[in-house]
Amino acid sequence: MNQRRSPTIRRRRLGVELRRHREAARVTIDMVAERLGCSTSKVSRIETGHTSATPGDVSAMMDIYGVSDEAKLELVQIAREAQQKGWWHPFSTVLTGAYVGLEAAARLVRTYESQVIPGLLQSEEYAIAMIRAARSGDSDQEIEQRVRVRMERQSLLIQDDPIDLWVVLDEAVVSRPVGGDEVMRDQLARLITTARLPNVTLQILPFAAGAHAGMDGTFAILEFEEEGDADVVFTENATGGLFLEKAEELSKYISIFETIRTTALPPEESIGMIQMLAEEPLWKSKRRVSGSI
Repeated sequence: MNQRRSPTIRRRRLGVELRRHREAARVTIDMVAERLGCSTSKVSRIETGHTSATPGDVSAMMDIYGVSDEAKLELVQIAREAQQKGWWHPFSTVLTGAYVGLEAAARLVRTYESQVIPGLLQSEEYAIAMIRAARSGDSDQEIEQRVRVRMERQSLLIQDDPIDLWVVLDEAVVSRPVGGDEVMRDQLARLITTARLPNVTLQILPFAAGAHAGMDGTFAILEFEEEGDADVVFTENATGGLFLEKAEELSKYISIFETIRTTALPPEESIGMIQMLAEEPLWKSKRRVSGSI
């Protein structure tokens, strides 16, 4: 299956279309549930993309809504695609939410990060150190699985049809030695290499910028290729994250990102700053006021 047609995005598209047809037919969720012999919560979860619908369920729904055979066949096919397993399925026990599946289908990802290197740009050693610190209760096997997923995701940047990635990092991200001196220096070198890919834009938001538009928290804006797949904002937290899909929410975060990227250093200056930090790490500075490695 094409990367751009990940089962997660197909399930989401299917839900939107099913809801649109139901509302156009002036049919309630209760009526659909009664005709299908299922709960209203199941129908609701199908329409929000949280639960897969079988091709049979979709066919029955289309009959209820009285749609054309052509529209019916199209949605039944989407239902089949939504039931396929993404490459990340074997790691579902350590994944929270649908972010990886949506990321796999994205055309453009714009993200602001204030604490850590984003997963798509992490070295394996950095990822291990970060996950061990952030998830102290995880077993070695769970940590290994999380790292493997993170490394697999990075193929999105170098595949035949790569995603476009635009990252703004707070200076704190490249100043904190996650994993120790050697690991962090290697991570900075990896950042420089990746930042020079034609589909990657990397900027640093320096401490000198002072207060800025992104101080309420980190986020990622995912844009999709197909017109019917609505863009989404993802805000991460310790238990997973929150997806924001309303037009006003999306507009707000796009505005925040535009303000942040304008405030940040240009890409070439950002790379120069990372190179400087790799050679003379801030965490080794004699002017430090706290403990350092």
